[in-house]
Amino acid sequence: MVELGIGRSASGTMENTNGNSNGKASQLNLNVKQGEPTLVPPSEETDKGLYFLSNLDQNIAVVVRTIYCFKSDERGNENAAQVIKDALRKVLVHYYPLAGRLTISAEGKLIVDCTAQGAVFVEAEANCKMDEIGDITKPDPDTLGKLVYDIPGAKNILEIPPLVAQVTKFQCGGFVLGLCMNHCMFDGIGAMEFVNSWGQTARGLPLAIPPFTDRTILQARDPPKIEYLHQEFAEIQDKSSTGDLYKDEMLYRSFCFDAGRVEKLKKMALEDGFLDKCTTFEALSAFVWRARTKALNMLPDQQTKLLFAVDGRPKFSPPLPTGYFGNGIVLTNSTCQAGDLLEKPFSYGVGLIQDAIKMVTDSYMRSAIDYFQLTRARPSLSSTLLITTWSRLSFHTTDFGWGDPVLSGPVGLPEKEVILFLSHGKERKSINVLLGLPVSAMKTFQELMQV
Repeated sequence: MVELGIGRSASGTMENTNGNSNGKASQLNLNVKQGEPTLVPPSEETDKGLYFLSNLDQNIAVVVRTIYCFKSDERGNENAAQVIKDALRKVLVHYYPLAGRLTISAEGKLIVDCTAQGAVFVEAEANCKMDEIGDITKPDPDTLGKLVYDIPGAKNILEIPPLVAQVTKFQCGGFVLGLCMNHCMFDGIGAMEFVNSWGQTARGLPLAIPPFTDRTILQARDPPKIEYLHQEFAEIQDKSSTGDLYKDEMLYRSFCFDAGRVEKLKKMALEDGFLDKCTTFEALSAFVWRARTKALNMLPDQQTKLLFAVDGRPKFSPPLPTGYFGNGIVLTNSTCQAGDLLEKPFSYGVGLIQDAIKMVTDSYMRSAIDYFQLTRARPSLSSTLLITTWSRLSFHTTDFGWGDPVLSGPVGLPEKEVILFLSHGKERKSINVLLGLPVSAMKTFQELMQV
């Protein structure tokens, strides 16, 4: 996933540039009446004590808010909350750390205190039909945020339980499951496996992929051994004063790239003969990196960095076990001068991204784990674009007994530097690119998106 966490964004206007949004999401005055929150502990006795989180977990301890919309012609929503709540009790036996609470370890790192206190669960009712909330594939934090429960008065992530769930019933017989989960508990693949396991439990099925819970397989080496530069943590001087631009009003937009537009980008990447192949991710990432750099009016000698996550599960030696419950993703990076990115052929940016992907090996990932052990550094987002991709995650197959979700997606974007790739459409061959930019930069960006 990547899949980095998607959390709540600053308020702004969300628009779609390709005419496939009905605009209702930002116009509707959605009123949601929440019941009293309750705690849902595991249905059986589980392990107690402190549960280790790896350095890959420490790096991305942000809250991720997602929603799943369900509607069935055969089944109403009367008992939806009860079914989902009962299944949660059972699935938490397998995923018991989610019933604990985050705390700080003796060495000053995040760790889970497995108290079996339980996940927070809220039942709610909406004042409208589900299709009136509009197209949720475009994040709209003001509206969609009402479908996810926020812990009142929480000042930091230690005060937010690892898992908070809200089931909102709509007048049409549909319902929405809104989840607030901490990214330190799992990456996109792990989260997808958990939510799908929860759905299987609700349908009375055994877990297709039981979780592998021992994260000590990713603990730092002793002594730590740093073998790479790890530019992902490097702080870049903001010579272009892009930070000042972001004081302007933010505009949130979505750009749809269908199969034809994606193929066009790939051809552009290969036309000068410098590269012999190019993936969808590489072409699209280079395209939006370049466009955003231009839209933010970066100076030619401004260093700019692209950060993105690579799934390390198959790249570790040996590969991480199936069902690994935790973050198996590693951030890699491409860095160059803005002038080079904009003036050199399109293949230049794509090539930088290919090099960054090749860099991710077992030794690179172990080195990144050890780097954090020694420095406690967080990746710097100064003059940086962070791309997180959900387009390969099958959240759309989660079934609690009401069939697959009719829609699923994030509530908002976590940081101004983040761009999200989501699969789109029935065939899921199109990709929606979601981002926020200052109003002054969005006009230029939108013009550059015309391929």
